[in-house]
Amino acid sequence: MFQIGDTLISEEVLENDFVCNLEACKGACCVEGEAGAPLEETETKILDAIYPQVKPFLRSEGIQAIETQGTHLRGLDGEWETPLVNDRECAYVIFSEKGVAKCGLEEAFEAGATLWKKPISCHLYPVRIREFSELTAVNYHKWQICNAACSLGKTLEVPVYKFVREALIRKFGENWYQELETAAKEHLSP
Repeated sequence: MFQIGDTLISEEVLENDFVCNLEACKGACCVEGEAGAPLEETETKILDAIYPQVKPFLRSEGIQAIETQGTHLRGLDGEWETPLVNDRECAYVIFSEKGVAKCGLEEAFEAGATLWKKPISCHLYPVRIREFSELTAVNYHKWQICNAACSLGKTLEVPVYKFVREALIRKFGENWYQELETAAKEHLSP
């Protein structure tokens, strides 16, 4: 681990490669698992506010789940998360004609219906953030369903931190990311 400001970053974020391979996984990270996408408290208010603009982009099953459970809820761990459809996929998931899971929130954003792309936890994936009282941990989350993404990242030589560059800047700022790049060069140099 190394520190930038009040963040502790795992070396795995620098040392591992990753590029989403939707052809291989079909967006399984939005479907598999035991909980919805983690949400920051500020994001719960955003979801409430933008739901009317996002609703036309969602599947009927997602709309029903959201209107039954709410735009967000507290998970078993007490943290905020997105609701699920039948304890499976995120309620905000839509599917392409080829069966690839996509984010309805991101679709609404790309269509200009909202100004918010998607939860930062989704944008950052496979990086996971954990807030502590004094520090924020920045870790690489390994999940078997992303093996194809790891292979593609290795082939293309794209480290995790570069794959999630836009999301890291969104979360921590441009200066923080520049410090991360400097640390990566120092850490990875022979």
